[in-house]
Amino acid sequence: MKWAAKKLKHKGQHRIGIYFENTPALNARIRKLDGVAWSSTLNVWHIPDTVENRDRFKIALEIELGAEVKEKVDKFKRWMRSRRYSDSTVKTYSEALQSFLKYYSLKPIQEITHDDIIVFNNEFILKKQLSASYQNQVVNAIKLFFYTIEDKKLDIDLIHRPKRYNPLPKVLATEEVAKIINALDNIKHKCMMSLIYSAGLRRSELLHMQVGDIDSKRMQLLIKQSKGGKDRMAPLSETVLHILRSYYQEYKPKNYLFEGQDGDQYSERSLALVLKRGCKLAGINKPVNLHMLRHSYATHLLEGGTDLRYIQELLGHKSSRTTEIYTHVSQQAINRIQSPLDKLEIKIKGNDRK
Repeated sequence: MKWAAKKLKHKGQHRIGIYFENTPALNARIRKLDGVAWSSTLNVWHIPDTVENRDRFKIALEIELGAEVKEKVDKFKRWMRSRRYSDSTVKTYSEALQSFLKYYSLKPIQEITHDDIIVFNNEFILKKQLSASYQNQVVNAIKLFFYTIEDKKLDIDLIHRPKRYNPLPKVLATEEVAKIINALDNIKHKCMMSLIYSAGLRRSELLHMQVGDIDSKRMQLLIKQSKGGKDRMAPLSETVLHILRSYYQEYKPKNYLFEGQDGDQYSERSLALVLKRGCKLAGINKPVNLHMLRHSYATHLLEGGTDLRYIQELLGHKSSRTTEIYTHVSQQAINRIQSPLDKLEIKIKGNDRK
């Protein structure tokens, strides 16, 4: 059955119009749907606009939030900004909340319960195979919204959160890092990649860095408003300082250390493309992302003998447990461990292995 469906309004009610090839067989099937009706003025069969009917026809209807709900979402954004939530968190939480409220657009907000969140997790997030992190973001956003804006505490504890998958960080070898940086002939691109690796910067930390954040006399970098809203200091590499001076002489940035074409902040997409180009020129074919440079910095420091507590401070980790994950990928630490098998006498093709 080939069909199309779209949201419409008929006699003041929200309905779903169903459009299909007009044959006796298809007409007979449509007539069996619950609540179906024919509109001679619109010339279309239509059914009630319900969550079940949307799922039945597997269509993504563009649902507009009402003015009152929109105002509440905007109020939620203003509340988060007043509490100094980061721009990315405000965006993530508000978008997650809007997805949820659109799903229950036919239900008054005050009537929403924790059971509705469970249904949303199962019927929307899981069916669409959305990530566990997105599911957690939705739950966090809903919990915060109802507590702050609706003055209503939902039983969030009754909702089973997905277990967080904690993969080991992917790390580049020192030789691979050198190949990527050396492959970039553009001094600006070389400077950005060198700075990320030399100080273990996050992508946003590099892009927000300003010219005045470089202290060449004390050989330090000031990293402002990093994750968690904290400032921190990082050592300035002598090699990076030389690259920075060459870059500054050529580009003369005024505000942001790395500016886009119009003098504004350099874009995240352009930064990712720089790394992609560097990997291609260096002949590195495995998947590489910017955060791997940060992981590599931490792992190489650990392998070089830097105390884990200092690495925690340099990376800006709130908990030491976050930093300890690098002990699991340190090649030096792993190679020091001798397998108990090597202490056994094992015969290989008739020869003793001692």
